[in-house]
Amino acid sequence: MTGFRDALRDLPDAVSVDLLEGEDAYRVVVDVPGATADTTDVRVEDGVLRVEARREKDVPAGFSYHREDRALFLDAELPLPPDATDADATASIDESVLTVTLPKAGRGREIEIEG
Repeated sequence: MTGFRDALRDLPDAVSVDLLEGEDAYRVVVDVPGATADTTDVRVEDGVLRVEARREKDVPAGFSYHREDRALFLDAELPLPPDATDADATASIDESVLTVTLPKAGRGREIEIEG
């Protein structure tokens, strides 16, 4: 998981990411303030989890920005542990928190023995 830790150090301080490990899967939790399922893209390519999320800028009538500190776009590439697989992976966004669950390869499947 060294590559994952190194990637986290390279992300801006404003990006919050957690990696959890279970017996059969990994779970990556990313804060994506203002993003929705429609404005977020998650994919695994060559052992890297790529997350692209953007928030819609909604300025109420009669207001204009005086200061803006929140990023409009998140583009993160996180190297995954070697046994993480995208087969049967799931992702969801709830209250601006993206949760991606990636099963571990070769886990959770019993092999029937013939005889």
